[in-house]
Amino acid sequence: MNLRDESFSSPAILIRPISGWVALNLRDLWEYRELLYFLVWRDLKVRYKQTVLGVAWVVIQPVFITLVFSVFFGRLVGVPSDGIPYPVFAFCGLLPWQLFAYAVTNASNSLVANDRLITKVYFPRLVIPLSAVLSGLVDFIFAFAVLLAMMAYYGIFPTLALWTLPGFLLMAMASAVGVGLWLSAFNVEYRDVRYTLPFITQLWFFISPVAYPTSLVPEKWRFLYGLNPMTGVVEGFRWALLGKSQSPGAWLGVSVVVTIALLIGGLYYFRRMEKNFADVM
Repeated sequence: MNLRDESFSSPAILIRPISGWVALNLRDLWEYRELLYFLVWRDLKVRYKQTVLGVAWVVIQPVFITLVFSVFFGRLVGVPSDGIPYPVFAFCGLLPWQLFAYAVTNASNSLVANDRLITKVYFPRLVIPLSAVLSGLVDFIFAFAVLLAMMAYYGIFPTLALWTLPGFLLMAMASAVGVGLWLSAFNVEYRDVRYTLPFITQLWFFISPVAYPTSLVPEKWRFLYGLNPMTGVVEGFRWALLGKSQSPGAWLGVSVVVTIALLIGGLYYFRRMEKNFADVM
């Protein structure tokens, strides 16, 4: 038997790095959807493995932060809450913010944390930061149930604007994906990102209307304030869930444009730098 017979040979596949402007090839994500699922499941199991309280940490953190805010900002400082009980006002703002902050932090560190996987196996690298963002949705669901219980306790019921809530949730995740893609690609080459990330998220928290309403922001500054995509998200959550009389305002449009720009720019930058990840790590 001739071992060199063509019937026993398999075609060789050569993977070359893409040069110039790259195509996003988002269709690859669908082909690797099972890998995305298993990475999300792995993140969830690792996060709560060998913890006494387990998923309860998802509820404990925002509840205690809300208590602190209610005492210092609601009682001592007297921060207005647009006629809404301050605990509900603060918790509703913390809900999308914690989803965003968690997703950005995990997505930014995801490539470095999975360096062995990246250097050994080929797959769309977008799967890794996306799995870090999607795993935060589980925490959001549990915390959202607590918010509904708080609203029922204070006699607050959603209005017809509730149907817009998935749009604001999608906007929060899109913002997190966009920022996470930029920072994760930076983090591969410049490890300073993981040291500056806590400062960035803390600063971002204070310039977002989580503990205070946007009505405190002067009218002339609201356009600039809307450049923060979380402004539209947080205000949108309160409008959709708590029945605020005023819609999120003109800054919502600015926040949407910034979110789209962050997402598209992050996707292209990530795909362009993707060819160097395995070499740099």
